[in-house]
Order: sequence, then C-alpha cells, then structure tokens
Amino acid sequence: MAEYRLEMKGVCKSFPGVKALDGINLRVRPGTVHALMGENGAGKSTLMKCLFGIYKMDEGEIYLDGQKMTILNPDDALHKGLAMVHQELQPIPERTIAENMYLGRYPLKSYGPFKVIDHKTMNEEAAKWLENVKMPYDPKAKLGSLSIAQMQSVEIAKAVSMSAKVVILDEPTSSLTDNEVEALFRIVRDLKSRGVSMIYISHKMAEIREIADDITIMRDGTYVGTWEVKDISDDEIVRQMVGRELTNVYPPMENTIQDEVVLEVKDLCSIHERSFQHISFQLKKGEILGFGGLVGAQRTELMEAIFGMRHIKSGEVLVHGKPIQVSRPRDAIKDGIGMITEDRRGTGILGCLSIADNVSISSLNNYLKVGPMLDTGKIEALVKENVAKLSIKTPSSKTLIQSLSGGNQQKVIIARWLANNPDVLIMDEPTRGIDVGAKYEIYQIMIELTRQGKSIIMISSEMPELIGMSHRILVMCAGKMTGEVSDEEATQENIMSMATQFN
Repeated sequence: MAEYRLEMKGVCKSFPGVKALDGINLRVRPGTVHALMGENGAGKSTLMKCLFGIYKMDEGEIYLDGQKMTILNPDDALHKGLAMVHQELQPIPERTIAENMYLGRYPLKSYGPFKVIDHKTMNEEAAKWLENVKMPYDPKAKLGSLSIAQMQSVEIAKAVSMSAKVVILDEPTSSLTDNEVEALFRIVRDLKSRGVSMIYISHKMAEIREIADDITIMRDGTYVGTWEVKDISDDEIVRQMVGRELTNVYPPMENTIQDEVVLEVKDLCSIHERSFQHISFQLKKGEILGFGGLVGAQRTELMEAIFGMRHIKSGEVLVHGKPIQVSRPRDAIKDGIGMITEDRRGTGILGCLSIADNVSISSLNNYLKVGPMLDTGKIEALVKENVAKLSIKTPSSKTLIQSLSGGNQQKVIIARWLANNPDVLIMDEPTRGIDVGAKYEIYQIMIELTRQGKSIIMISSEMPELIGMSHRILVMCAGKMTGEVSDEEATQENIMSMATQFN
C-alpha cells in the first residue's frame, strides 16, 4: 500500500487578475482525517474543486494510492473514488432520499424495448447504505423532510455507496447544532476505522482538535506547511494562517452608547403561536445589542419580522420614537433599518450578479440620473470606495460575487448596507463560516459603525463572540425573552442558564 492515499503536487490555478493557487502540496494518509485550514480567500475550496474536477488545474499532479490520476470532471472524480460534501448543499427536496443518492446513476431495468428506473433495487440499496452510516432513514421519504444535518448524512451515505476512498467535507458543521455535530463525528470516526481518508475544511479549532489527525495550512494561495495536530498549538495555527500574531480575538469594546433610543419594540407577537410572543426591548444609539439563545429560540424569526420578512400579529416597532408600519423589507429600509441575513448564500448575496450590483442593489434610488437611468460612474465610485474601506479581495467590481470567499462575500453585504446608510443594522450570525482573520476585520467594522452613531443588533450562536462583541445581551428561549445581562455580568454560564428557561 502507498504511504499516502492522496497526493497533490505543485498545484497552480489562475483566474483573470488573480493567482488563486501557487504550487500547493497536499498529502493525506490512509484512514485519517486531514484538516485543511486557512483564512477565507486562502484557496482551500479552489484546491478542492481542482481535486474534484470542477476546475482544471493550470499545473500540478494528483496521485491516488500512488497512481497518477487525471480528473476530468466531478463524475470522473466519483468513479475514481473521490467524493465531496459541499458547504452549501444542493438537494432536490421534492425527490426522495434514494433518488437524490442515485442522481445520475439510477439502476435500470428493461421494460419491453425501453429502460426504466428500477425503484425497488434503488430503494433497497439506498436503505443498505444509509444503515451503513448508522442513519436508517426511509429511502422513500422526501429529502426536504430532513434537517440540514440529516441531508449531510445522506450525502456521506452517497459517497460511501460509491466506495469513495477520499471524502471531502467542506465546512460540514457550519449550520449544525451540537447534537448534530456529534452525530456527524460518529459517522466520520466510523469511516476512518474502515480506512476511508477525509479532508476536513473548518475554521473551528475545537473541531480540528477533536476529529483531525493532520493539518495543512494555506495562506493567500500558497502552501504554508503540514503538521500532526498534536504537534501544533492553537496560537501557532492562527499565526500560520494569518501570517501575524493575533493578540486579541476581539477588538477592545468602546463606550459608544448614547442616551437616544433609536429602535423600540413593544409587545411584539408573531402570527404563529409557536414563534416569538410578547417581545419588548430598546436599542440605543451607538450600541451593539447581542441576542443569545439556542437553536429554536426564534431570534432570527423576530428580526425577520422587524425587517418586514414575516407577519406580525400585534405589537409596535418604533424608530426614533415614531411608530412604523413594516409589511415588507422595502418599508424597513425606508425607515433606516438594514439586515444581514443568517443564510448568506440563500438570502444574502445575488450570486449571478457582480460585486457592484450586490453593493448597490438596496440604494439604486440614490443613483438615478435621468428617469430610470442609473449613474454608473457614481455607482462605480461607491463600490471602489467600499472595496478599499473594507479590504475586499477581488480582481474588480465586475467579478461575480459567488466567486469570492465567504468572508469577502460578507464584506460585500456589509458594503451594501453602508451604501444605504441605515441607523440600525441587524446582523444575523455575521461571522458564520468565516476565518479568524476575516472575523476580526468584521468586528472592527462593527465598532467603527458604532463610533459613527450607528446601532447594531447581533445574533450569534457563538457564546464567546456574543460576550466579546456586545455592550448588552438579551437572551431568548422558545420565543420568549428570558433575560438580560450587561457587559460586566456576561458569562457563558449566565447566558446558558437563561437560554434554557423553557417555562
């Protein structure tokens, strides 16, 4: 047996205006979990897309079990023993679990002169492979009836059903609860015990410590080095990723809060009984107000209602002391409220449009020249200003936003709201799926906004982030407000106690 299950040697890949990969090396041992780490924009996903045949390498070689391979496309990669579970799953929710697993390779049977799908065989085989990863779902159930974590399990079962030797997991836990993460780790350990190698992309240090054997770090499209996880400290990992010391995870918080109440919510109730009920709070000028709680606490639903994405049964929303009527996001924007949604790819970016389009989309009325004609010169100046101000890494403003890293996509969305100049910015999980360096930059942007007198509501499921970046924290549980903690009283124990008050 070869020493390495997978080797990538001297991989280079360029796009117009940028060299994404420059001589990358990666060696993965059989039956191990190999963590791939680096800042957003370091080239991790680009490297994996080269391996999986989505991109064609400009230079480089790939070896599988010591044999040189040419990967033509994703279908070719699957047949050669490579499988990839993408960060952004692309399920077909209205088709069954089995149909999603066997998409593009349905078992067929003869029916007279025709070939038809052999559903009986497909369902039986799918059931076997689901059992194999200890996720015995009904293969005839619609995929859309499953949670994100369960859909990921189906993707892994699909990989196992094709006898994958190497499985790539790209940010697999970014949308999972702690219990779902444990279930995923059980599958990973089981596959590892069978000799399957896994490449695990994540920014979460605790996960790397728990699940990975080796770690390769990339920086700005170059190879930094490979270590056994036990031989490198967390601080050293961060230093190698960002190329500098990060002395503090969070910038120092400043007392930017003023007496003026910018936003007030009074006894707000959802039209759905199981959603948020009787919520009241105030947000002051220059304040970062954190919202804590567990999955299902209804924090996102509350903010979406304030922003006009959900219907309200009763209650009031006041901006600068005046009641506002918000029935759609356009109304909220007009009243000085902006929102960065939790699902960046689903409801944040417009992936098929350019950076310029994504930045200007919420403020086009400000750039009308004659009638419906847009002043493209002013829009271009706006975009260039924000690209420089927020250090967005991009070849040009005409680049499609979907080609940027997660951290840079998030900065573009922030730029969209800066262009609209809101008084209140709601940020739902603002750093999900973003590396430590990009997180710090976004924290600095938030603090700068409060210096300018802007007010921020931040929802975060990361307790240290909630504590480190909030002047005050409100906690919700099962749709109710269960507590408030000041900056001085904010501890993980206090917040968790309030987040589990189900009465």
